[in-house]
Amino acid sequence: MHVTPLAADSGPPIFQWKWVDRNADDIVQRLGEHISLTAVALGIGLVVSIALALLSLRFRWSYGFVLSAAGALYVIPSLGAFAVLVPFFGLSFVTAVIPLATYTLLILVRNIVTGVDQVPNEVREAAIGMGYTRGRLLWQIELPLALPVVIAGLRVAAVTTIGLVTVTSMLGLGGLGYFIRHGIQTATPNPTEIIVGVGLSVVLAVVVDLLLWLSERLLAPWTRKVRAR
Repeated sequence: MHVTPLAADSGPPIFQWKWVDRNADDIVQRLGEHISLTAVALGIGLVVSIALALLSLRFRWSYGFVLSAAGALYVIPSLGAFAVLVPFFGLSFVTAVIPLATYTLLILVRNIVTGVDQVPNEVREAAIGMGYTRGRLLWQIELPLALPVVIAGLRVAAVTTIGLVTVTSMLGLGGLGYFIRHGIQTATPNPTEIIVGVGLSVVLAVVVDLLLWLSERLLAPWTRKVRAR
């Protein structure tokens, strides 16, 4: 007896390289937008965090207020923060960067202050004995020794920001979140777009984290000797 095999309709593949090839220029553009938003937000967040940390170190009573304010900003939902800023700045780069930068403050301020506090007292006393002023002690001794803790906080803030940047696609600002949103919202969901958006976001986060880890080993080589013991 002749048996006719059933033709299985497997449908289109989940991931289509042809789509990637056709949209290569758009992928590069969106990746660049994602990197730009992340870099600017981290840069602003780091500068503001250093200023707030210095204030907290100079006036210890202000540290609790600074952390409370940064914590309050951190728990604001990203879409809610964007919605509040849209009437003032429109659907612009500034609208996206302000909330992204504020989300880094709690992590960075806490790590900067903690890193400085962990500097051994004998190191401070030796520096003061050599004639270091309070400013020189901070910039030339305490902050360099606090670098491992500061960079650890920066790594967390960077990975968090890369993930949050995907939400800015709701503002039409692009970034890799554009592919996630567009892939879901089309009449026929496109898994390739979603995979590209999610996959490149993860790869970017891993690469940035690795670069920051390498920068820590370069800028604070003494930490390798401590860990090797």
